[in-house]
Amino acid sequence: MTTWRLAAQIDDIRAPLAELAAAGAERFALATLVEVAGSAPRDAGAQMLISDEMHWGFLSGGCIEDDVARHARETMATGAPRLLRYGEGSPWIDIKLACGSGITVLVEPVNIAEPAVADMLAACRARRPLGWISDGILRQTGPVSAQFSWDGAAYRRPYEPALQLVLVGADGAALAAAQLAQTLGWEVALVTPGGPPDAPLPGITYHRCDAVSALAALAPDPWTAIAVMSHDREDDESALAAALKSAAFYVGAVGARARLDRRLERVRRQGASEADIARLHAPIGLAGFSKAPREIALSVVAEVARACHARCAAARSSGVSTSNKAPASAVST
Repeated sequence: MTTWRLAAQIDDIRAPLAELAAAGAERFALATLVEVAGSAPRDAGAQMLISDEMHWGFLSGGCIEDDVARHARETMATGAPRLLRYGEGSPWIDIKLACGSGITVLVEPVNIAEPAVADMLAACRARRPLGWISDGILRQTGPVSAQFSWDGAAYRRPYEPALQLVLVGADGAALAAAQLAQTLGWEVALVTPGGPPDAPLPGITYHRCDAVSALAALAPDPWTAIAVMSHDREDDESALAAALKSAAFYVGAVGARARLDRRLERVRRQGASEADIARLHAPIGLAGFSKAPREIALSVVAEVARACHARCAAARSSGVSTSNKAPASAVST
């Protein structure tokens, strides 16, 4: 490796794909990990995006990515997909997998003008789940499956909306959480009633109105987490009640544990049911962190990520897509 592969940390290929489309690119290649035998750094369904000059994502922790990118560019030139085997059962004995497993990667050249690509990007912008089906030659979109599948000839992969984190607040912890969530590739909305005219960070959605109105405008969906990180504002409880009655899969609030019961009583008076209140994570964040703003942010973002993964794992085990599953039913508490 002669340069740092900063693009390897990108896990969702839709963001760089949208950038390629906006830049006028005509083609790209998609590399999908379709089969894993044994233990491996990535699960089946992980993907890389490859252009003429760059590649994004990773499939093995650094063992095969450059070789996959080389094959991908050759498929872009020939128009024919390739099924690559690495590790156990591979014809390339000089490429070793440190994990000792065997993995299979389908590399497919794609015309960026294909209808399936347009469907994928439109669904991403609209925050709609979408099913992607490909045999390496023909691609189509359809109903969302609960999990990735591969039958030896074609794969079906679900694409769900990016995780959205809505932060209510304006202090250092809220701003640090916004920055950290952006680093993770999440969509971020900041709600600061009466806040400064301009957003504090580029690329976030910013609302200065009251939190209830802002949440109504944002219309939280099952891929949204809401963290109320303001400190005992008069309208905190109305914001919490609105958040708990929304479709958001996670709702959390800062605040002292000693005052929690009184706070929940005020939330009840705002119309929240006991079932709603049972969804609340409070005090917010994972235990074991300090009260420094960045550590509070880290604990909050980590708790949101854990709740998201627990929900997705429950959906996979039940065979029901998270787009069809009540968000509260699988959240880890």
